[in-house]
Amino acid sequence: MIIFLNRIMVKLSLAKSLLIWLLLATLSFSPLATASPKPPIMIPLLDWSSQRVVVKAIGLYFTEHKYPVIYKTMTSNRLWGSLARGNVYFHTNVWQASGGKKLQSMLEKKRIIDMGNHSAQTMEEWWYPLYVEKHCPGLPDWGALLQCSHIFAPSDDTKGVYNVGPWQYNDADLIRSLGLNFHIKEYQNYNQIWKKLERAIARQQPILLLNWTPNWTDQRIPGRFIEFPLFHPKCETQASWGINPELKYDCGNIRNGWIKKVAWNGLEQTAPCIFKFIGNMDLTNPMIAEASALVDYDKKSEDLAAILWLEKYRSKFRTWTAKGCFNTAS
Repeated sequence: MIIFLNRIMVKLSLAKSLLIWLLLATLSFSPLATASPKPPIMIPLLDWSSQRVVVKAIGLYFTEHKYPVIYKTMTSNRLWGSLARGNVYFHTNVWQASGGKKLQSMLEKKRIIDMGNHSAQTMEEWWYPLYVEKHCPGLPDWGALLQCSHIFAPSDDTKGVYNVGPWQYNDADLIRSLGLNFHIKEYQNYNQIWKKLERAIARQQPILLLNWTPNWTDQRIPGRFIEFPLFHPKCETQASWGINPELKYDCGNIRNGWIKKVAWNGLEQTAPCIFKFIGNMDLTNPMIAEASALVDYDKKSEDLAAILWLEKYRSKFRTWTAKGCFNTAS
């Protein structure tokens, strides 16, 4: 029946397709489904759109193949302990710059399993819409900020504002080490920053914010990252390294960083087909950027975005499915 539905969905209206998906989701949590010998798959929902859309699409795919799915909303900080205890089964979006150190610690303690890298490569850094360059000649070189920090300042101040979300970076150290005339404004979630960006673009006002690639801005809004001095591990450990011999952190974040997949130690034994799927999964920059763009720019709900994203990349999902897994007879 699932295969038949998938074949006709292309010909149905979006409204009818949504009804079918809702029916599948309902069936997956019915008493009959929970009586299945297949274990419920515990999936974390974190605090950025691409992660949520991708794992909800994965959950839909698993549901199609009669795996019960349970989503667990949590912060990035709670994720690691939940993975180690098997409260969630995998995480498909560990970014090198923001999660690399914690991942290394967990791997050294043998609390989780490294499931390999995606093809996608990352950067997490200060970012601005392209029109800002006409207000600050010399960008994207960081030295230009020494001369034009005032254009990023509110009307009652001369110190520029750098907008960040709820994640921790070394930006305060970077500002101090490079002598930048900026202060940091923190937001509780990134929806607040995207709204601020939207208002700035409408007025063509200069704005600087923490952004990353792959992200929805890759495909929807032209912009560039500030080019700080290149990252080197010694930048974080030796003050004498870099352009400021007195202070550490006088460099930017890692460029062309990796995105890894990780799993709970017990996943292979508990759900071998899910384990193989996560190991085979391989996301590209455009795939991740599109997942985010559907929500943050196109304003689709996360659930609808997951449906649309899954249908766009369904052929990829099939290649990630190990032979003998996820067939209707299983």
